[in-house]
Amino acid sequence: MQKATIGAVLALAVMATLVGALGTLTVTRTFSNSGTVNGIGVGVFSNAACTNVLTSLSWGTLNPGDTPSQTIYVLNNGTIPVTLTLTYGTWSPASAQSYITLTWNQQNTQLGSGSIATALLTLNVSSAISGVAGFSFDITITGTQ
Repeated sequence: MQKATIGAVLALAVMATLVGALGTLTVTRTFSNSGTVNGIGVGVFSNAACTNVLTSLSWGTLNPGDTPSQTIYVLNNGTIPVTLTLTYGTWSPASAQSYITLTWNQQNTQLGSGSIATALLTLNVSSAISGVAGFSFDITITGTQ
């Protein structure tokens, strides 16, 4: 009986050594999956067909008291409705922001997937403007779910 016990212990020791030397045994399973991801996307264009991406606007030469307007087109190219907001800043020169404001007619408008909003941007130049020969600023249009 002692020989059988010694043999069993020896067999277990050999198996433990082999498993340790070979590493742990691993089994894997791979399976496919699919789904749809909701996407938020807003494009800004200079034409109603939404083929000319708008990267800049030129307001031209302005006089005190002017209120020029420009039409742009905002496309929801995402898969879910968004609410549009416009912000602006990063003025050059910084003093221009005291005399010039920007408004638009699409603030807080909900825009469905694939829909286009015709937006009118209006610049208001104060009649009291002074010390500003030229200006620039950034416009950001955001679509929020």
